[in-house]
Amino acid sequence: MEQHKIDYETKYERILEDSYVDPKGELSQPPLAVSFGFTSGNSPVPIGIGSYGNFSFVQAPPKSKKTFFLSLVAMAYMNGETDRTKGMTGHRKNKKLIHYDTEQGRFHAQKVFRRITDVCGESNDYLTYALRQYTPMERLDFMDWHLNKTKDIGLVIIDGIADLMFDSNDLKESSKVVQYLMKWTQELNIHIMTAIHSNWNSEKPTGHLGSFLEKKAETQISLELTEQKNIAVVKCMRSRGFPFDKFAFEVDFNGLPNILESVPENIDRDKYLRI
Repeated sequence: MEQHKIDYETKYERILEDSYVDPKGELSQPPLAVSFGFTSGNSPVPIGIGSYGNFSFVQAPPKSKKTFFLSLVAMAYMNGETDRTKGMTGHRKNKKLIHYDTEQGRFHAQKVFRRITDVCGESNDYLTYALRQYTPMERLDFMDWHLNKTKDIGLVIIDGIADLMFDSNDLKESSKVVQYLMKWTQELNIHIMTAIHSNWNSEKPTGHLGSFLEKKAETQISLELTEQKNIAVVKCMRSRGFPFDKFAFEVDFNGLPNILESVPENIDRDKYLRI
């Protein structure tokens, strides 16, 4: 009983020290991992999509180009702003990008990963893993082990987050997965971007998991299809900081995403909600 009391005392002393925030201390914004565009005014600064120490997520109905959007983010992070990622910029500074695909078999996962290397070139800092064959618990445990043993991580992409649990409507499982996101981002000072489906006929992300993500994420991003099936519009639904302006991207004949100069006006709202 006495040893149990000592263990708790040590644990809470550590939490007391680690969690204390001095309200009089100097305020500093967390550095950005990925940004899009700049604020207006005399001293414009990049508008964050995601900063280190936080996580963000993108939502859309099935087959609505979420994975292509994540590819754009990966391209921007690996190479900074390119012709394909107009306005979207990565702030990598030699950090690693880890890309987990939980949904697709090795062939299709490799096609996704190759988009990034085709545009950005091969790099030892781009680490790619296909985890479809494992159970949700094995995926979650593997990520926890892998992230904690890998040095110099900057950005982590998890496509998709619902595959780290058995039931996205389970309160305990949903809370557990989001707690892992908060733990990893805080302790490792990384940014995690993930993807989740939207509910049918709704802009709400799926299940209790989607609700937890909405509450805890730094940035909530949505995709809407246009009448042209190869074009999607990206919107910032919620942000803890200054929201980025909406933009659009297309998937070209080579199967590569490319940010457009302007946003099409012909969004087929009914089609978006029916998909």
